[in-house]
Amino acid sequence: MEDKLEVVQLEDVWVRYDGVPVLEGINLSVHEQDFIGIIGPNGGGKTTLLKVLLGLVEPFRGRVRVLGRAPQEARRTVGYVPQYTELDHSFPISVWDVAMMGRLGRRGLLRRYTEEDRRAVEDALRQVDMLGHRDRQIGKLSRGERQRVYVARALVTRPEILLLDEPTASVDTRVMGSIYEVLQDLNRQVTIILVSHDIGVVSSYVKTIACLDRRLIYHESNEITPDMLEAAYHCPVDVIAHGLPHRVLDLHHSAEEGR
Repeated sequence: MEDKLEVVQLEDVWVRYDGVPVLEGINLSVHEQDFIGIIGPNGGGKTTLLKVLLGLVEPFRGRVRVLGRAPQEARRTVGYVPQYTELDHSFPISVWDVAMMGRLGRRGLLRRYTEEDRRAVEDALRQVDMLGHRDRQIGKLSRGERQRVYVARALVTRPEILLLDEPTASVDTRVMGSIYEVLQDLNRQVTIILVSHDIGVVSSYVKTIACLDRRLIYHESNEITPDMLEAAYHCPVDVIAHGLPHRVLDLHHSAEEGR
């Protein structure tokens, strides 16, 4: 890692909502072209961590640097795909126009789109293999195709870092794999931090895995160890099957009693 530029640095970061800690003592170093998958239970702070990196949530303790700057100052260099980005399926807006929305922050509200904007959108849609659908209404696409368009919308700013919150939620395993393959290809130029519940699947595509449940466990490896999962999910894990639809089987006392 010593020859890679550090693009994200968190040192002893704490966040609380209404006095209740949701992130505790987070330390994380991310280098250029890293592809990190963050797993953990609901309410464990995964989305909050992404919002910290975007400068949308301010820690009450600790230090955050994104590309050597405060997150608010670096926001234009960070692309973000939130967990819930669905549009009204009946709204008559095309794939091209949805992707072009990502350029609004660059051009200002009252300025016309430029040739540079159009090139950026064309490049982004080509990267996610959706340029051929540019004129289709967004609501006519499949869930997986729409997710690709939302990734393109984040890419049109030509970010150095891409943050994704559950990008494969509610898609089947085949579509899930195709989206991760797109992200693997993008990772050649962009650092990626991805939040996911797809524990086994995500480990097949990302370079490293972190577990987060208020506290972060990160060993700069893509191996998911039983100790990591038990610390994050607070129960032992029997099986993680690779190469198949993935299911984590929790060993609880009630299950044992029923055997």
